[in-house]
Amino acid sequence: MNPGLKRLPARFYRSNRGHEPVREWLKGLEREDRKVIGEDLKDVEFSWPIGMPLVRSLGDELWEVRSSLPRGRIARVIFCVEHGSMVLIHGFMKKSQKTPQRDIDLALKRKKGTGT
Repeated sequence: MNPGLKRLPARFYRSNRGHEPVREWLKGLEREDRKVIGEDLKDVEFSWPIGMPLVRSLGDELWEVRSSLPRGRIARVIFCVEHGSMVLIHGFMKKSQKTPQRDIDLALKRKKGTGT
């Protein structure tokens, strides 16, 4: 695929100390899980704006990519949009129906660090 056709290219949030929490989280997952999440992120990059069931607004200019993994597991990657890019700011395995407030709060804290 031609990266020039991406409507919303993805990049990883980087902390002041140089950590990229979403990249680090992804590296810790099984290969097949990374593949599913990567395909979902790619779909957002090339099809933005896109809605349910793949992307849902969390409010406060936060969005979540909703990935269904093998064996009935669920992953979420929270992102914000900054300067025409999707900034991947938090990733986690979902264990309940509602997105936990602590995950939203962490994403909001990181979003402030992106300058948006």
